[in-house]
Amino acid sequence: MTHGSTADTLNLGLLLFIPYRAAEDRVFAALADAGFGDITRAQARVFQRIGASGSRLTELADAAQVTKQTAGFLVDQLERAGYVERTPDPTDARARRVRLTDRGAATIPVGEKVLAELEAEWRAHLGSRRMAQLRDTLTRLREITDPHT
Repeated sequence: MTHGSTADTLNLGLLLFIPYRAAEDRVFAALADAGFGDITRAQARVFQRIGASGSRLTELADAAQVTKQTAGFLVDQLERAGYVERTPDPTDARARRVRLTDRGAATIPVGEKVLAELEAEWRAHLGSRRMAQLRDTLTRLREITDPHT
């Protein structure tokens, strides 16, 4: 493993992680400023995978790549904080769906606004052509790295 401080010596994983963490930090700061400072990174990993019509716990665990027990623990925390609720699954009376509450839904535009600002900053820095290439490259990599595509 190479240690260093230039882009030439950083491994690809770290080069992908650094901008991701910067984006995540900005989103969490904006959420805190908007009164949603009690969401943790671990909770967000499950929260951001809740579908528009809700999701089953097993789906969330799979999408977040955590155990069902971990997903359940995080959903319990989000439920106590008022971000999600468990409701009956209309397709299976024995199952439950995790859905966003109004409080949970109110976090979405906060994050979307920050990410739009960040993307504009990156486009200004990289130029439109490189930004389009970055998006295309990451989208194509997702085809072989994301088990949920």
